[in-house]
Amino acid sequence: VIVDIFLIFSNVGGKQSEYGRQRMALLGAGLGNTTALDFVFVIDSSRSIRPEDYDKVKTFIINLLQFLDVGLNSTRVGLLQYGSVVQPEFSLNTHTSKAQVEEAVRNMQHLATGTMTGLAIQYTMEVAFTEEQGARPKSLQIPRIAMIVTDGRPQDTVEEIAAEAREAGIQIFAIGVGRVEMKTLKAIGSQPHSEHVHLVANFSQIETLISVFNVCACSLGSDMCKVVEHQCQHICVSSPASYRCRCRKGFTLNPDGKTSCSEAVIMDLVFVIDGSKSLGPANFELVKQFVNSIVDSLNVSRMVTRVGLIQFSTKVRTEFSLGQHAAAQDVKRAVNQMQYMGRGSMTGSALRHMFQFSFSEKEGARLNVPRVCIVFTDGRSQDDVSEWASKAKTSGVTMYALGVGKAIEQELREIASEPAEMHLYYAEDFEKMGEITKKLKSRMCKDESLCRCESVIVFQNQVTEKLKNLAQSNILLFCWFPPQRE
Repeated sequence: VIVDIFLIFSNVGGKQSEYGRQRMALLGAGLGNTTALDFVFVIDSSRSIRPEDYDKVKTFIINLLQFLDVGLNSTRVGLLQYGSVVQPEFSLNTHTSKAQVEEAVRNMQHLATGTMTGLAIQYTMEVAFTEEQGARPKSLQIPRIAMIVTDGRPQDTVEEIAAEAREAGIQIFAIGVGRVEMKTLKAIGSQPHSEHVHLVANFSQIETLISVFNVCACSLGSDMCKVVEHQCQHICVSSPASYRCRCRKGFTLNPDGKTSCSEAVIMDLVFVIDGSKSLGPANFELVKQFVNSIVDSLNVSRMVTRVGLIQFSTKVRTEFSLGQHAAAQDVKRAVNQMQYMGRGSMTGSALRHMFQFSFSEKEGARLNVPRVCIVFTDGRSQDDVSEWASKAKTSGVTMYALGVGKAIEQELREIASEPAEMHLYYAEDFEKMGEITKKLKSRMCKDESLCRCESVIVFQNQVTEKLKNLAQSNILLFCWFPPQRE
């Protein structure tokens, strides 16, 4: 087995005695020095690492090297470290012996700067795994693996670039030490998280990484769908050292990455977002992330799902209408550009605006398409919400009510469609919004009134548009012929 493996390590160290035990276990399992790899260490060299911990990093790397048969025709080893910038130390095709690699590791100097993990992942994808740097060609279908070990919060974004790296065929193991947040690790690691995401309490437990490497090595070259309990509802697709779930034709994958939604979710969706001063600028940014997370789960286009958004405070402001954007990236860009209003909380006025204007044909709403409204608020409304919420529901709008913090349950119930347990969601604080986001995505997908056949919707819209054009051109004539007498 020949493999491209990219390991990203931050604040790590190991105990020699534990290393010895792990080595004996691997040798007993027949692994030891027998597996050829492309193995690149990427060291988090941030200022939070104490000098003694940085030395543990070096010790850990050298210990792990003892498992590898280093050479250009066997295991290739490269290394870079990063802080505020990425600093390559040596690439996969620089050294040809284990002794040379060990010497280069001992000579590393601590950068002691920032923690740009996203930048390191980008370098991993765009540079480290190129043939110029010594990686084997993709045509050989050799697994490429990234193992990211970190002890803290990145100073840049990691979610999008990690997703791009996974899409490029890199299997990512995310391992955290100490203070790192599990949600950060899950944003980085491949699915299933139970196998790719690990968190240890301190540096004394870091030697368990060798066990992770053991599992990784044992799985390389295998049909992963047969090796792991994938839990894919429909189809499991194996790739080198990884797998992904896929749906049958006419179905879409749910946010959990395993289960499938019955058909494309076709709807006109309007967000009604609380921009009152009780949120604060920081939490308003979290709300924007929530909206974009929902948008990511939808097929946004003119023919499938259209998205509009209004923000309310003391006044109501249409940020963008249903007919304004035809792609998810345009919607997300508009969301990111929203300016926080930061005044009162007139939820009732916002519901009136939504009912009277947002779902109008002028704003881009369509006939015969399900209409959905997601209302987000974090406190008590300064006006009545029941009247306009009731009118919206009576007119056929499916209403979802999302409350955080000091949101009033009675008001949320007055807003939400029935049954409330399927249309009302609450989180104690903004840090737990991710939980209700997942529930809401799953609920919307399971709502049969939204999962309509796309071809039928398209046909209905095309016929309606043609009839309208004919009528406007005075071409369409309605004729009545009396029944013939026998």
